[in-house]
Amino acid sequence: MSGSQTNLSKQRQKIIAATAIPPQNGDFVWNGKDEDDRPLSKKEMREGIKRTVGRPKSINPKKSTTIRLDAEVLDFFKAQGKGWQTKINDILQKYVKSQRAA
Repeated sequence: MSGSQTNLSKQRQKIIAATAIPPQNGDFVWNGKDEDDRPLSKKEMREGIKRTVGRPKSINPKKSTTIRLDAEVLDFFKAQGKGWQTKINDILQKYVKSQRAA
């Protein structure tokens, strides 16, 4: 190995040895020079890992219901593919607005 490769290899070994065993208090020490180099504390890591499940909560959530429709109506909307329930909702929404305006 050349001198520079040996140096890099020794540096790498020192880094691996230094980080192999975490400090007693659980956080690595930061020299305070560069904020980008500051390691995250355990608290910051836990906060960053928090995940939310599913979609965000809607301001105006839809309600589930059962409705009986003629087969012809249902077949027509289902034949339009994905989103057929949303299309029915949009049409009913327009109807409600038109009745309120009248």
